[in-house]
Amino acid sequence: MTAETNTDVTTVYEVKGMTCGHCEGAVTQEISALPGVTSVQAVAATGKVTVTSGAPLDEDAVRAAVDEAGYELVGTAA
Repeated sequence: MTAETNTDVTTVYEVKGMTCGHCEGAVTQEISALPGVTSVQAVAATGKVTVTSGAPLDEDAVRAAVDEAGYELVGTAA
């Protein structure tokens, strides 16, 4: 018998080009549409986007979502 563990993964990404609340909303909407994403918090002032998901996300999928919103994914934040 195996027990499933529900461990969320939180990743912080750096996004270039966000300058306001509208930017935050656009990025949040696109990333939220990715399968497995449970929460997104975008902060234009820092350029950081914190994403919580049920499993690690494919960075190319996150990059495509950010690109669709009109911004540039720099990568994961250090």
